[in-house]
Amino acid sequence: MHVHILGICGTFMGGIALLARANGHKVTGQDANVYPPMSTQLEEQGIELIQGFDSNAIKQLSPDVVVIGNALSRGNSAVEYVLEQNIPYTSGAQWLAENVLYDRWVLAVAGTHGKTTTSGMLSWILEYAGLNPGFLIGGVPENFGVSARNGDMPFFVVEADEYDTAFFDKRSKFVHYHPRTVILNNLEFDHADIFEDLGAIKKQFHHLIRTVPGNGLLIFPEEDRSLQDVINMGCWSEKEYFSESDNSIGWSIKLLTDSEVESDVSISADGSHFEVFWKNESQGIVHWDLLGMHNVNNAVVAIAAARHAGVPVKYAIEALADYKNVKRRMEIKGKVNDVTVYDDFAHHPTAIATTIDGLRRKIGDKQRIIAILEPRSNTMKMQIHNTTLPASLEQADEVFVFLPDDYATKFTDMLELLGQRGHGYNDIEKMTKAILAETRTTDHLLVMSNGGFGGIHQMLLDGLQHKK
Repeated sequence: MHVHILGICGTFMGGIALLARANGHKVTGQDANVYPPMSTQLEEQGIELIQGFDSNAIKQLSPDVVVIGNALSRGNSAVEYVLEQNIPYTSGAQWLAENVLYDRWVLAVAGTHGKTTTSGMLSWILEYAGLNPGFLIGGVPENFGVSARNGDMPFFVVEADEYDTAFFDKRSKFVHYHPRTVILNNLEFDHADIFEDLGAIKKQFHHLIRTVPGNGLLIFPEEDRSLQDVINMGCWSEKEYFSESDNSIGWSIKLLTDSEVESDVSISADGSHFEVFWKNESQGIVHWDLLGMHNVNNAVVAIAAARHAGVPVKYAIEALADYKNVKRRMEIKGKVNDVTVYDDFAHHPTAIATTIDGLRRKIGDKQRIIAILEPRSNTMKMQIHNTTLPASLEQADEVFVFLPDDYATKFTDMLELLGQRGHGYNDIEKMTKAILAETRTTDHLLVMSNGGFGGIHQMLLDGLQHKK
C-alpha cells in the first residue's frame, strides 16, 4: 500500500512515516516547514519528502491512502484535493491505532510537560530489560537514533498528546490509543487555540481514563490538583501516586548531597543523583547525566510504568544510568571559548522555569545563563502566558526574545516586566550579534523554541568561533 502523509515533518507524523515504512508500505510525504531532527531522520530512512502542499504531487503519486496531520486545515490545497477526489484519508492517531496498537500492550505518556522525555526513558528501560519495545516519541531519543519503531510484541510506548487529532476529528489524539499503562505527568492550561479553558482539557483527559481497562494502571503526581479533578470524574483502573515529598502510599524521591551518601561519586542536589522510594522503602539510587527536578519526576514515573510491565525496579535504575536524553532537550550544540550553546524545546512557562532551574543547579551562581527564547507556539502568540512568562525566566541573567513583526507588540508588557534583562528583536541576525556582544567566557547560551529558530544555534557557534 502507498501511504502519503501530509505534514510529514511533524514529530508525530514523522514517526508514523517510519512505522508505515517498517510495515512494508511505500511512504511519501509533504510538508512546508522542514527542519532537523525530523527532516534529517526521514532523509536517512530514504522516505521521499516533497516541499509544500501542491495538490499536483498527490495527483502524480496516486496514493492508496492519505494520512493528514493535525496542523493542516480546510483551505489547504492538498487537503481540498483529497476531499474533491474522494481519496481515502485518515488521521495519524487513527492510522496508528488501527495498524500498530490494536493488539499491543500500550504504555501511554500524557501530560502538559515531559511527555517526550518520559517516553524516551520508559522505552529505554524496557529496551535495557530485553523487551525490545515498539515506540512512537515526539522527538529522537539518543539511545535509539529514531523517533519510532515497531519493536517486538507485546509492548509499545506512545507519547500521548492531548492536542486534537485532525481537522475532521476534534478529539485528543490519545483517545485513540486504548492504553493499559498510563502516565499522567501533570496538567496545566495550554493549546489555547484548541481548548477554551482548563476544564476542556480535563474533559479530554477524562475521556482517556475511560479507555483504560480495569487491570490497567494510572500513574500520576499526588499533588496535581487538576489531575485529581480528572480522577474524581471517574476512574475504573488501578492507581499509583508519585510525590516529591515523603509519601507512604506510593512513589517518592530524595535528592542527595555529599553529606547524605557515602559514595566516591560527587553527589549534588541538581537532580543528577537521587534515591527512589516505593511506599517509603528505598529501591536504589539513580546516577545519571540529566539535570533538574522535572527530569527526576519523569524518571520515577517511567520506573513505575516499567514495573507495571514486569521490569524490576533495580533494572530500571540501572537503565537510567545509561539513558541519553532526547534531541532538543538541553542538547549541547557546541562549546566555543568556554561558552556553551544549548538547544531546548521548552515553550511553556513551567517548562522554561524547570529547564533554567536545572541548569542553574548544575552551574551554580557564578556563571551566567543567557536565555534566548522564540515564543512561537499558538498559545504564546495568543498572549495567554504573558503574565507568567517573566517569572519563569527569573533565574536567567539576560533574556533575548525573538519577536517577528506580526506579533511583536503582543509582548511589550512582558518585556517591561523583565526590566533591563529583557531584550526584544524582530531580526534573528541582529539579535545574534547582540547576544554575541553580550556574551562572556563561561556563559551558557540556552536557546528555547519548539521550532527551528532560523538556525540561530549554528549562527551563535559560528559567531563565537569568529569572536575567538
